[in-house]
Amino acid sequence: MAAIRTRFAPSPTGFLHLGGARTALFAWAYARRHGGTFVLRIEDTDVARSTPEAVRAILDAMAWLGLAYDEGPYFQMERMDRYRAVIADMVERGLAYRCWMSTAELDELRAGQMAAGAKPRYDGRWRPENVRARGLVPPAGVTPVIRFRNPDEGAVAWDDRVKGRIAVANAELDDLVIARADGTPTYNFCVVVDDLDMAITHVIRGDDHVNNTPRQINIFRALGHEPPVFAHVPTVLGEDGQKLSKRHGAVSVMEYEAAGYLPEAMVNFLARLGWAHGDDEVFGPDGFVRWFDLDAISPAPSRFNADKLHWINQEHMKRMPAAELGRRLLPYLARAGLDAAAGPDPGEVAVLLRDRVRTLTEMADAAHYFYASPHASRERLGEHLDDCSRPAVKGVAEAFVDLPWTREAIGERLKSEAKKHGLKPPQLFMPLRVMVAGTTQTPSLDAVLALLSREEVLARIAAGLSV
Repeated sequence: MAAIRTRFAPSPTGFLHLGGARTALFAWAYARRHGGTFVLRIEDTDVARSTPEAVRAILDAMAWLGLAYDEGPYFQMERMDRYRAVIADMVERGLAYRCWMSTAELDELRAGQMAAGAKPRYDGRWRPENVRARGLVPPAGVTPVIRFRNPDEGAVAWDDRVKGRIAVANAELDDLVIARADGTPTYNFCVVVDDLDMAITHVIRGDDHVNNTPRQINIFRALGHEPPVFAHVPTVLGEDGQKLSKRHGAVSVMEYEAAGYLPEAMVNFLARLGWAHGDDEVFGPDGFVRWFDLDAISPAPSRFNADKLHWINQEHMKRMPAAELGRRLLPYLARAGLDAAAGPDPGEVAVLLRDRVRTLTEMADAAHYFYASPHASRERLGEHLDDCSRPAVKGVAEAFVDLPWTREAIGERLKSEAKKHGLKPPQLFMPLRVMVAGTTQTPSLDAVLALLSREEVLARIAAGLSV
C-alpha cells in the first residue's frame, strides 16, 4: 500500500472559517493517524481575489490550531508552466482540443436547449471530427479556449469514503474548458495535475466539490492514472439549519483565538462536527488522531452549536494544569490592560476562576480586580455597607493585620467576625467583596483574599471605609 498523502487546498480569497478548518483538521488527522504526509497547497489562480493577507490568515489559523503541514505551501500560480506543458501534451495526444466558440454563441446554444427542456451543455461542435464534418474554419482574431474531451459512453463512478457509491453518466458531462482564452488553466484541471504531481492518495474535502469529482476522475484517467480516494465531508450549518453565516460561526478561525478559546478546544469542537468516537465528548488532538477514521464521518450535515463550544472550551480549561492555563491567560490579561506582575500568579487566578467563565477573554475580564484596585462608588457601597456591617468590616481589618495569610485562617476569621457582630455571613461578605473586588460576584471570598496580598486587601478595605 502506498504511503498516505493528504492535502488541504484552500483558496486565499478570505479568512479560514470553521468549515475549511474542519476539512483541514480531517485531512491532517488522517495523515497523522496513518503515519503519512500532510500537504498544504494554496490554490491562488483567482488572481483578482487572492491576497497575501488571506494567505497569512490561513497560515496563522492552521498554526494556532496546531495543524502542522509536512510539505508546502505550494502555490498554483508558481506552477503555470507545468500546467501549460500538460495541456499542450493533451492537445497533441487528442485528449483535448481548441474551441473557438464565443461566449455569445454558447449563451445562445444554452438558451435554445433550455427552451427545449434539455440540459444546457456545450455540444462539442469544435471537436476535430465535427470540425472536419462541418467544414468549420477558426474565426480570425479569436483566441480559442482548450477543452478536455470527455468520454461519450458509460459512466464515471467512485466509492466515496463518506457518501458511498456515486455514479454519473458521461452523457451528463460536456467537454470541460481546461484553459481559458488567455491561457490560464482552470480549477478542475489544475487540481488533477497537482494531486498527481504531489502523489495525493486521499482527497478529503467539502461536499460542495462532489459535482467536480466526475470531471476530475475522467481527467485523471485520460492522463493514465487512477484517481485518489475521495471523501467528501458534509456541510457545517448554522444553529438554525441554514448556511453558516457570520451570525453563527462563519467568521475567521482567528476570531475564536481573539475571543479566548483554547486551540485544543477548537480542535475538539471541530472534530465533533460530523465525526464521533462512541460517547467521548472531550479529548485532545492526540486522542483524536488515535481514533480518527474516515468511516466514522457522518454523511449528514452537522450544526454549529455555540453552547457546545462554550462547554467544551470550559472543560478543557478545567482539565489543563494550572501553570499552563496561567500561561495561556497572560496575553489576554495584557490585552485587557492588566499587568500580571502587579498581582497574584496567573495560574492560581485561572484555577480560581475557570469554573465561572467560558473563555480566556472572560477570565481576564473576571480577573481584573486581582491586578488593579477597583473603584467602588459611594452608592454601590451604600447598598451593602451599613451601621451593622461597618463595625464588622473594621474588626476584620484589625484581625487581618497579624493573621496567618492562608485561605483557611481567613475563612475562619470571616465567619467568627460575622458571628461576633450578630451578622449572617452575606451581610459581612458583600461589603467586603465590593471593597476588594468592586463586585458582589466573586469566587469564595476567603480564596480571593488569600490570593491578594495582605497589604493590598487592607489598603482596599481602608479605601472602602473612607468612601
